[in-house]
Amino acid sequence: MCRWLAYSGAPLYLEELVFKPEHSIIDQSLSSRSAETPTNGDGFGIGWYGSRDTPGVYKDIQPAWNDTNLRHLAEQIRSHMFLAHVRAATGGTPVQQTNCHPFGNGRWLFLHNGRIRDFNRIRRDLDFAVHPDLYNRIEGSTDSEVMFHLGLTFGLEDDPIAGLERMVGFVEQKGWDAGIEHPMQMTVGLTNGHNLYAVRYSSNHSSRTLYHSRSISALRMLNPMFERYSDDAMVVVSEPMNDVVEYWEKIPESTALVVEGCEVRTLPFKPRRPD
Repeated sequence: MCRWLAYSGAPLYLEELVFKPEHSIIDQSLSSRSAETPTNGDGFGIGWYGSRDTPGVYKDIQPAWNDTNLRHLAEQIRSHMFLAHVRAATGGTPVQQTNCHPFGNGRWLFLHNGRIRDFNRIRRDLDFAVHPDLYNRIEGSTDSEVMFHLGLTFGLEDDPIAGLERMVGFVEQKGWDAGIEHPMQMTVGLTNGHNLYAVRYSSNHSSRTLYHSRSISALRMLNPMFERYSDDAMVVVSEPMNDVVEYWEKIPESTALVVEGCEVRTLPFKPRRPD
């Protein structure tokens, strides 16, 4: 599977989270500790927000640890909100740039770890449910990109969590109709550059790991490195970036995390059938 991180807070250089931590996402691309596949070298992507209306995105198919351009960019780009993803291709999907996360639409960015089980058996039904205005924006062949466009179809831009709940409810129903026992496995990250959303969910209630950082004020008491992070800083990660358990809180099963400025809240994630 894949590894990802999301950051929300005062602007900082991407290298502070992408490269510098002890177990950074670059290190995780080489030797993940809690993924099904320890190596995530089938491409990578970063998305960030600056002064323009839409985010910047940089993707490539080579391993993240082997891309010098990524290191140079991360040294220069500062952002208050960014996502990063390293990919382990699953289900026979090709290693190509259009299959690298994050996926975008307008101000929105989306990334995913997991899979729709037996995706090819139900892909036709899922594709046909995507709104016609969105369908031609699907550039790759992953289940993740279809999930994002289904979420947009089901109202994600107006109510992000409800849109994701309808997306998952629809995918699960199509999977069950096709005799697929546990159709959905996912952790997802989503942002519009203002707010950050993350979800941990699977049909068999055994989801991939997902953590968020604890309060920065508490972390400053443990480690002075956190002095450079703002009071409202929040990091969401597939796996912790160091071995200090006090830094991280595991997001519970079937839970959504919502970060709106200084306000952080969790709520139950309950798939629903679209109207």
